[in-house]
Amino acid sequence: MADEIANEEAKEGFDIKSLPMGAWIGIAVAALVVGILIGHFAMGGGAGAALNKTKLAESELGTVVGTYSYKGQNQQITAKEIIEQNSSLDSAKDEEGNYAVPSADTVVTYARNKIIAAAAEAEGVTVSDEDLSKYAQETLGSTDFASIATSYGMTEDQVKDLLKQSAQMNALRDKVVESDAGEAPEVKTTDDEGNELSDEDKAKAEEEANKTKDKKYADYVKKLAGDEWDEKANKWKAEDGPYATALKGMDMSNDSATYEAAQAAYYVAYQNYSTKQSEISQKWTEYVNGLLGSASININTLVA
Repeated sequence: MADEIANEEAKEGFDIKSLPMGAWIGIAVAALVVGILIGHFAMGGGAGAALNKTKLAESELGTVVGTYSYKGQNQQITAKEIIEQNSSLDSAKDEEGNYAVPSADTVVTYARNKIIAAAAEAEGVTVSDEDLSKYAQETLGSTDFASIATSYGMTEDQVKDLLKQSAQMNALRDKVVESDAGEAPEVKTTDDEGNELSDEDKAKAEEEANKTKDKKYADYVKKLAGDEWDEKANKWKAEDGPYATALKGMDMSNDSATYEAAQAAYYVAYQNYSTKQSEISQKWTEYVNGLLGSASININTLVA
């Protein structure tokens, strides 16, 4: 790991296409939200009786599987709406032409996303066609909606609608919560020509780098440390700062530092980044739970 610095945010082979489309549209929401507050959540209430079946015929897709109320507006949720959050109707149909009754969890997720979408509209958060294409490229690596739809077994309109929902949620989060944690610091994974190093080469390169002083490592440390480093005095402004503490005993100057020093600075920067991300997530959780605290959801299905 001796030359320049490259991204170390591990993706660990995660493939977004391994998830149903509806499972990730609220990814900025679902993983952060505690849930509906006690007293605003009911089973088998609202506009429909509790279902006592696990399959629905095509003629029954209009069955109300839940309802939700927000800001004085009451809305019904049908089985068809839930199914189309994850697939096309054709893809969801079994060999006998029937459909599985949506689970209680999917009803809650659908209602929650609709409530947040309503809050976004109230905040004036909209998504243009350009915004939608940019978001699709960032999240799925493509703006070919027809191909994306084929990959998920959905229609092109469904995909666009779901992506729009997700983009709108992210835009709402950016508006109501300070959401810029900056970029994660980078660390080296390639050689001078940009080729990926083998594990053995990385180990050798790191060992050699730890013995070598270089201006590029000094520049990297100074970039991360920012105001903690005094360029004119060629030293740390204070010995008890986060970076000064982490690099204590290591050679560091305006023009020279070791890879070891750069690596130590990286860990400080990444910790700062992670802390800020956690703070942002907590603020977003509080905001969303505030919305859900004024809403109510009734579920007519107990299917898991």
